[in-house]
Amino acid sequence: MKALFLDRDGTLIVDKVYLADPAGVEIIPGVADGLRRARDLGYKLFLFTNQSGIGRGYHTLDDTLRVNARMEDLLGLGSPLFAGVCIAPEAPGQPVVYRKPSPRFILEKIEQHRLDPAQTWMVGDSAADLGAGLGAQVNVAAVRSGKLDPAALPEIAAHRIPVFEDFAAFAASLPA
Repeated sequence: MKALFLDRDGTLIVDKVYLADPAGVEIIPGVADGLRRARDLGYKLFLFTNQSGIGRGYHTLDDTLRVNARMEDLLGLGSPLFAGVCIAPEAPGQPVVYRKPSPRFILEKIEQHRLDPAQTWMVGDSAADLGAGLGAQVNVAAVRSGKLDPAALPEIAAHRIPVFEDFAAFAASLPA
């Protein structure tokens, strides 16, 4: 079984630091069509998001759940859209359980859903996203739709990670 593990902020929605208000959710253009295409091609979809604002006390887990629900509503692809969701609430300096670049969530879902790592991708816009995929030994892709251009990250050259303009371009590259 094949799967996509997807970062949220900067990959699926516009990255607004410590987003706690569902009214602030903006879907990056092309994401809904890209998710539809991936799902139609048989990919299970998983959301994997670091939300250190929870650990820092800036907002709550319930705020993040409302933001995620708003994102799913705006995508219009039905709910639940994701076969699994990981919200890593740890702030830097706190003990890491799921915070990317930890591959723990990906590894757990590979086992639970009997996913084929050779047909599994981690897609994101940051070094932490890439690190989680590399640590889980799955395919990794970077997108430029976040706040930073990941092309300059050393992981890109070292591991020959493909870089796409956005998630829609990545999804379009998936073989039919």
